[in-house]
Amino acid sequence: MNDFVTQITSIFPEEDQIPEEFRLKSLVNQKEYLVNGELRRWDGPTSEVYSPVCIRSAEGLKRTLIGSYPIATEKEALEALEAAEQAFNHGRGEWPTMSVAERIACMEKFTARMIEKKQEVVSLLMWEIGKSQADSIKEFDRTVEYIYDTIDCLKDIDRASSRFKIEQGIIGQIRRSPLGVVLCMGPFNYPLNETYTTLIPAILMGNTILFKPPKHGSLLHYPMLEAFRDCFPKGVVNTIYGRGSSVVPALMESGRINVLTLIGSSRVANDLKKMHPKVNRLRAVLGLDAKNAAIVLKNADLDLTVKECILGTLSFNGQRCTAIKMIFVHRSIAPVFLERLSDAISKMKYGMPWEKGVNLTPLPEPNKPAYLTECIEDAKAHGASVVNEHGGAQAGSFFYPAVVYPVNRNMKLYREEQFGPIIPVIPFDDIEEPIDYIIESDHGQQVSIFGTNTDQIANLIDPLVNQVSRVNINAQCQRGPDVFPFTGRKDSAEGTLSVEDALRSFSIRTLVATKETTENKAILNDIIESNKSKFLSTKYIF
Repeated sequence: MNDFVTQITSIFPEEDQIPEEFRLKSLVNQKEYLVNGELRRWDGPTSEVYSPVCIRSAEGLKRTLIGSYPIATEKEALEALEAAEQAFNHGRGEWPTMSVAERIACMEKFTARMIEKKQEVVSLLMWEIGKSQADSIKEFDRTVEYIYDTIDCLKDIDRASSRFKIEQGIIGQIRRSPLGVVLCMGPFNYPLNETYTTLIPAILMGNTILFKPPKHGSLLHYPMLEAFRDCFPKGVVNTIYGRGSSVVPALMESGRINVLTLIGSSRVANDLKKMHPKVNRLRAVLGLDAKNAAIVLKNADLDLTVKECILGTLSFNGQRCTAIKMIFVHRSIAPVFLERLSDAISKMKYGMPWEKGVNLTPLPEPNKPAYLTECIEDAKAHGASVVNEHGGAQAGSFFYPAVVYPVNRNMKLYREEQFGPIIPVIPFDDIEEPIDYIIESDHGQQVSIFGTNTDQIANLIDPLVNQVSRVNINAQCQRGPDVFPFTGRKDSAEGTLSVEDALRSFSIRTLVATKETTENKAILNDIIESNKSKFLSTKYIF
C-alpha cells in the first residue's frame, strides 16, 4: 500500500509541471457582488478558496490557493432581499409584469453572454471542485442546452394558454404567474448545472431572485455577474455571499421569502423551513439526500451490469445525488461480480482534471477523505473487507475507490450517504432483502435493476415505483434527459424538476374570468385588440 500511496502522490504536479493552457492566469479575488442592478464593491472579510489540486513540493502536498470571495453579513443579505422585493413590487414590478416574449428575449441575451464566458467557467470548474475537463465542458454545454430547452418549453406553455375557454357561461383565460421572491441555493457537485436548473426557470417565470452560490464552486459564478446585471432589470437577480448559518436565517425568519429552492441535505432544508413564520405561504423546491440502490439479479448480464455500476458509482468520484450508493448482488454471483467490478476499477485512469481520459480526480471537500476512511474502518470493525486492490488508499485530496463487502445493517455505509468513491456491496439470497432495504430507507429517489428475466424485473417494478421516483432497468441511476421528471420520495426531494415541471414549480395557474355577456365580450376584445394587457392576450409566440 505504501508504494501505491507514493504512486498516487505523484499524480499531483509540481508548480512548473502544470500545462500552460490549464494554469489560472491570476488569482480570482472576487471583490464585487450583485445587488439591485449594481456590482457593489466589497472591502470586508473574504474567504480564501483552495483547489483540491495540490502542488507537490519538498514540504509535501499543499492545496493551491486560487482566489477568494466575500464573506457578507446579515446586513448585506437583507439589502439583497429588499432589492428583490422592490423589483417584484407585489407583482407590479417591471419583470413580473413583462410579457413572456419579453422575458424570453432577456434570457436569450443572457445566454449569449454566458457562452462568451465558457472557457473561464470551465477552468474554474476544474480548479474549484476537481471536475475533469471533459465533464466540466459537458456540464457547461448541458446547462446552455437546458436554458434553450426551458425557453422552448415556456413557449409551448404560453401557446397553449393563448386561447380563451368558455364554460357554463363564464369566459376565462388561464396562464401562469410568478410567486414572488425566490431564495436559490445550489450544490457544489454540479454548481453550474444543478443551480441553473432552478435559477433559470424561476427567473423566466417572472420571479425575483436571491442567489447564494455554494461554498465549493462559488467563484465560477463570478464571470456571469455582469451578464445578470446587464440582461435583466435591476433587482431581478441578487447575489448573497457568506456563511449560510450567518446570512440565511434572517432571510427565512423575515417571512418575505416566497420560494425556497435548495439542492442539499434534508436536515438543512427542514431547519430552514422551520424558520419561516408562515410555512403555509412558503413553496419549497428541493433536491435532497439519496441512497440509491442497485439490485443485481443472478441472471444479470455482468458485462453490462459492471459497466453501468462503474458509471453509477464513480462518475465524478461518486459525488452525485443520483449515484448508485449501495449494490445488492445475488450471493450466487457475488464472487464473480466483485472480481469484475474490482478489475474495472483498476483500469480507470486517475489524475489531474486536465488530463485526457481521466476518470478519478481529487475531492473538493477537505474533510472528505478522513470521513471516507472512517466509514471503511467502521465497516471492517463490523465484518467487512475492502476487496479491490489499493481500495481506500489516499494522498492529499485524492481517495482511491474502495469496494466494501459484505456490508450489513450495523455499518455506517448501510445507512449514511457516503457521497464519495466507496462502493458498498451486500449479498442477498431472497429478493425481499433489497426490497425491505428500500422500504425502510429514509430516501426514495431511484433504483437500478439488473437482470434478464422479464418476470423478475416486472415483479420488482410494480412495488418499487411506489417507493422511489425512477426505476432504471439495466442502466445506472441518473437525472437526464432533462425533459424527464426528476424528483424523489420520502426525504429525497420536494417538488419536481424537469424542464416543464420546473417552470410549473416556480409559478401558479392564474385565471381572469368574466360572465359571457355582450358588454363583457366587448371589454375583452378591446383589451386584446389594443394590446392593453400583457397577461390577457392571444398573442402566439413562435
